[in-house]
Amino acid sequence: MSRKKIVKWVKIILTIYILGGVALYFLQDAILFHPVTLKRNHNYNFKEPHEDISIAMNDEDTLNLVRFFSTSPVKKGVVLYFHGNKKNISWYAKYPPYFTRHGYEVIIIDYPGFGKSTGKLTEKVLYDWSKQLYKYARTMYAADSIIIYGKSMGTGIAAHLASIENCNRLILETPYYDFPSVIRAYLPIYPVSQMLHYQLPTYQYLPHVAAPITIFHGTDDWTVSYKNSKRLKPLLKPTDELVSIEGGSHNNLYSYKLTIQKLDSLLSL
Repeated sequence: MSRKKIVKWVKIILTIYILGGVALYFLQDAILFHPVTLKRNHNYNFKEPHEDISIAMNDEDTLNLVRFFSTSPVKKGVVLYFHGNKKNISWYAKYPPYFTRHGYEVIIIDYPGFGKSTGKLTEKVLYDWSKQLYKYARTMYAADSIIIYGKSMGTGIAAHLASIENCNRLILETPYYDFPSVIRAYLPIYPVSQMLHYQLPTYQYLPHVAAPITIFHGTDDWTVSYKNSKRLKPLLKPTDELVSIEGGSHNNLYSYKLTIQKLDSLLSL
């Protein structure tokens, strides 16, 4: 290949690299998050007993949450559930029954731009809204009756909250080491740590969590690699646990008997 052709191909590759980097930087919210918005007057049609609540954070931003009430005669506490990066509360409404049958109510919030929640999505807002949810839960429950649960994107938010507030337990489903580590697996050629607006460093928060921690992760997870939980394991306390679901992927852990058995055991304590 002639020097001229080599120079031409180098220019093409550099142009593609630069354009890809620009797109990642300026369009990262559209790449990372896939919310489905709902009208403010939308009525959730869940079978489980629930309450739809909106909290005005300021003149423009509204936090929407749904309380799923316990279906057990014995009331144990509440699960604060932080969901993943897609759709809205409706998508995750299939999970509360796993908790409500054990005497726990479940409160799920939608992040800004998800469902009926409004506002600008930033990492600080995610933390601020999680603290607002905790404050709301504390008006009804003692700290030792609160379980903080994070799924996928919600794991970093849950870990942060549990690192600054007391709770009964922290449960993380398919957590990441930090947000850049997830994106780096797809785009290793970019300095994603410097480019992303979201860091969500779970690894920084876990050492400060006093409550027991349980992690669930599938070994065949191609969305958030199982390697993330393996990297987090050394940060756990001796009494904490990484529950490895052999063959499990990112969104099917509740179809495995081990997940349900372990979760039932934790909620029966």
